[in-house]
Amino acid sequence: MSLPLEGRSAIVTGAGRGLGRAEALELARLGAAVVVNDFGQPGRDGSGDASAAPAEQVAAEIRTAGGRAVAHTGDVADHQQARELVELAVAEFGQLDILVNNAGILRDRMVFSMSEDEWDSVIRVHLKGHFNTTHFASAHWRARSKAAGTPVYGRIVNTSSEAFLAGSAGQPNYAAAKGGIVGLTTSTALALAKYGVTANVICPRARTRMTADVFAGQEGPEGRLDPLAPEHVAPLVGYLASPAAAHVNGQLLVVHGGMVAVVERPRVAAKFDTKQDAFTYDELDALLTPHYAGRPAGETFAAAEVLGLKHG
Repeated sequence: MSLPLEGRSAIVTGAGRGLGRAEALELARLGAAVVVNDFGQPGRDGSGDASAAPAEQVAAEIRTAGGRAVAHTGDVADHQQARELVELAVAEFGQLDILVNNAGILRDRMVFSMSEDEWDSVIRVHLKGHFNTTHFASAHWRARSKAAGTPVYGRIVNTSSEAFLAGSAGQPNYAAAKGGIVGLTTSTALALAKYGVTANVICPRARTRMTADVFAGQEGPEGRLDPLAPEHVAPLVGYLASPAAAHVNGQLLVVHGGMVAVVERPRVAAKFDTKQDAFTYDELDALLTPHYAGRPAGETFAAAEVLGLKHG
């Protein structure tokens, strides 16, 4: 019996540690050849000297287990290095089939204290990094589809966060970047569907070097898999990358601790029409003020209830 990703090739960014590593190992276990990308900076804020070691170690781990893997140590937020990453996958494995965007950094600060660099750096790595790889991967799939005159196989799995869904007060840069990734994903899903490509986004919760202090003391019973282990997330990535998920496109899923939640798209809660040619201040006051009166304090468009989701 063949493996679901046998004969496929994949890129996983930020795959030297944590979630990306678990995802790369899962894709390889399912049969994919993997380009393991990681810039290798030690600090979760993107600080420190870049190192080839994290990516090389994961690629070696895959090869030792009998799989195919090569390392790429470039910065996906650099447009040219993202191009080289996609070109490496095509050169090594003949074509690219799967792109998993995971690379990211944290530079947390309240919005009134955040510096321009703290904003720019997080937007650059997360949002621009997702765009860069998606741009070159989608161009590859479009060219192949046009040459063949038929849809091809393509899967994109992007990484957003509950920080975007729930509105993380101390992470305006991170929440904005992760919200932007959702918009990028839904746009990409519509643009590439005719070429045979799907694009979906996950909001994972896991204990990694980026979140170790946030989830300290939540390890769970000894002898059982940590409920926040990245290994809870990786199988969903493997599924979304597989032929079985051909009809899953433009979707957002929350995943952690043995649970997957499908998040519904926004719905229109109320609609108001002017009785004149255009709204006036007084008319809006008469309609909207009572609509919002009595709402719970702090209730916004953010879906804070996702933070209460758990297995069972």
